[in-house]
Amino acid sequence: MKRIAVIPGDGIGPEVIREAVRLLERLRETHDVDLKLTSFDWGADKFLREGVTLPSGALEMLANEFDAILAGAFGDPRVPSNKVAEDVLLGMRRGLDLYINLRPVRLIDSRLSPLRNRTVAEIDFVVFLRKERPKRLLRKRN
Repeated sequence: MKRIAVIPGDGIGPEVIREAVRLLERLRETHDVDLKLTSFDWGADKFLREGVTLPSGALEMLANEFDAILAGAFGDPRVPSNKVAEDVLLGMRRGLDLYINLRPVRLIDSRLSPLRNRTVAEIDFVVFLRKERPKRLLRKRN
């Protein structure tokens, strides 16, 4: 069984993650994929309500108890300091040695692009953003 931590985030994050979870649940039903999804409410709403971004021990728990993390977008104008995005998103990246950011880019409809006279076939690529690996790593689960 693969254990996935689900962190919807802020803004459009919950909407996007909700659909991704629906897809994973459908795969579980139709292709017998053995998944356990566990949701966490770490985002701006929790921060504004409780003053908590990442609970104590959260990174260790993610590293030791989960095989993957499905995270949405972070950042909310109600938190002008951007503390939630800094603590949760960047905290996970640094603390869990997540140093690559994969961004698929595909044009769905040529009317939606600011690039004039480009077709759907012309815009289909993947961007890999890599930063230098941090020196400090959490103990990884075997």
